Amino acid sequence: MKSEAFHYGDGIDQFVGHLVWDDSREEPAPCVLIAPAFGGLSDFERARAEDLAKLGYVALAVDYYGDGKRAASPEEAQRLMAGLQADRTVLARRMGAALEAARALPQVDEGRIGAMGYCLGGKAVLDLARTGADLRACVPLHGVYDRPNFETQTMCAAVLVLHGWDDPLAPPSALEALAAELNEHCADWQVLGFGHTGHAFTNPNAKDSASGMIYSATASSRAWTALTGFLAETFEGAASA
Repeated sequence: MKSEAFHYGDGIDQFVGHLVWDDSREEPAPCVLIAPAFGGLSDFERARAEDLAKLGYVALAVDYYGDGKRAASPEEAQRLMAGLQADRTVLARRMGAALEAARALPQVDEGRIGAMGYCLGGKAVLDLARTGADLRACVPLHGVYDRPNFETQTMCAAVLVLHGWDDPLAPPSALEALAAELNEHCADWQVLGFGHTGHAFTNPNAKDSASGMIYSATASSRAWTALTGFLAETFEGAASA
């Protein structure tokens, strides 16, 4: 495996992601973007990039705050997130920049690119798909589903929503609204809901059961199995570059 800091831009801002791939592979490989939770790119997403690279993917953990910024506290994370929430076209533009930067990499099969994201990152990959971006797969994990301040376009991506049923940030009504949106704009979508499961269920550091932010080893394992199976199935049906 080879990994490195990956610098890219959107013509306005500059970003520092984390790129991992198998440099012994001769042919271009499918690529997965990984959008982090609201604290910004961390060791958690870097580890998931390593895991995906071991499965044969090029993995790019993205930086949607700019300049590799990482929140030092929950309060700073809330402030940074609020800045992106104020205008979701900015978040979509930054995710689009990561997509285009990945597409230009020689080790990437440009016809097979997907995106997955955690928490705010789940919203980020949904917003990317909502722009109609040329994306094969979109997987929000315990994401947040509210509609952006732009019109949803026909989605190219197949969508898999990995959802904790007791998530306080995405109650059943929010999931139902997302399902209606997907049914209108997405030809291939599915939801896998985990019972008795809250927000941040993939994060071993989530330990606040009173607020519904709690890790679940079972749901996390099942989500990973569903995610990797979905990526394999979706990319197998996509045309190679």
